[in-house]
Amino acid sequence: MTRNSWSSWPSPEALGRNGLSRPRRLLAWVVRGLVLGILLWGAFTSSHEHGWAVAAGVGVVVVAAGLAWLLYRTTLQHRMVPSLVALSLLQGVGVVAQASGFRTLGLVLWCGCAVAGLERLPLRVGVPAAGLALTLYGVINNDNHLTTVVTCVGLGLAGYTLRLDAEARGNAQRLLAQERAARAAEAESAALGERARIAREIHDVLAHSLSAQLVHLEAARLLIERGADREQILDRVVAARGMARDGLEETRQALSALRGEMTPLEDFLGQLVGVTAGAEVTITGERRPLPAEASQAVRRVAQEALTNVRKHAPGAKVRVRLDYGAHQVTLDVKDFGGSPGELAGAGSGYGLLGMRERAELLGGSLRAEPDEEGFVVTLKVPV
Repeated sequence: MTRNSWSSWPSPEALGRNGLSRPRRLLAWVVRGLVLGILLWGAFTSSHEHGWAVAAGVGVVVVAAGLAWLLYRTTLQHRMVPSLVALSLLQGVGVVAQASGFRTLGLVLWCGCAVAGLERLPLRVGVPAAGLALTLYGVINNDNHLTTVVTCVGLGLAGYTLRLDAEARGNAQRLLAQERAARAAEAESAALGERARIAREIHDVLAHSLSAQLVHLEAARLLIERGADREQILDRVVAARGMARDGLEETRQALSALRGEMTPLEDFLGQLVGVTAGAEVTITGERRPLPAEASQAVRRVAQEALTNVRKHAPGAKVRVRLDYGAHQVTLDVKDFGGSPGELAGAGSGYGLLGMRERAELLGGSLRAEPDEEGFVVTLKVPV
């Protein structure tokens, strides 16, 4: 037995009634009723007098019941001094009952004090208190010594067994509360994660669509400033309108993706490359469905990379390669042969930064850097 078990109180969960099944609660009330009946029976039968003696016996029973309730409340609140006072008064009431001729009342009260001390108090206090109560019981009891010793040992074991049972119930209540708290925290975390995923999807769709429109609108502005003809300006405006239409479609696709209704990744890349002049896509490895987060990361990085090509290197050829590896999927978007566009300095760099953050959240990586022929964006995501 550890030192802490000697000095610590039983937990409030162990001392309280929470966690008790209905049959056990019913049994507890039956036991209390039997004890109260024995005490009242002793009050009426232990004295040969009538009138005031019987009334005094009933009064002793009422006082003992009140002190027992007080002991329950103070031990539940882990208040040492009031608990010891209540337990001492209960034993004193037993002495008074014995001296007044109510022998049965005294014996029952001492047995109850012994059990309660071992069950509800720290053992360093409960053991001496129970020892005192059992000593009084042994002195007053007129059974033979062996019977008295066996009874005292049985009462001590009963009190300690009730303590162990209460602690086990208290531990079960604490574990249940911790499990409920963990489930609530997990549900809250999942909800926050889902909200963050939705926010990323909406942000990425809008950022891609609006940045593409900005490219054409900025080009239209430059053409107007340079006095270009109407047809060139109109082409840019029409292209911006088309980007707005595409952005609306992408928003719908994003909402479908959030509902788990995504088109196959290969088809998506084919459609994306199909609207980009001079682009081609190659797919290697064993094709298989990807987790929603990984699939969305590939889609958004491909969109962002192609938007950057149109913005910074118009007319460049683009090669998109998607490789299904054993443990990760790799997307390469490489452009070459283009020249710096008029809007090369219009970007803020936040697009690829957001893609890199998305990849890192999935445990992957994103590399974007120039090479000998142009610029290459490489995304790696574990699957």
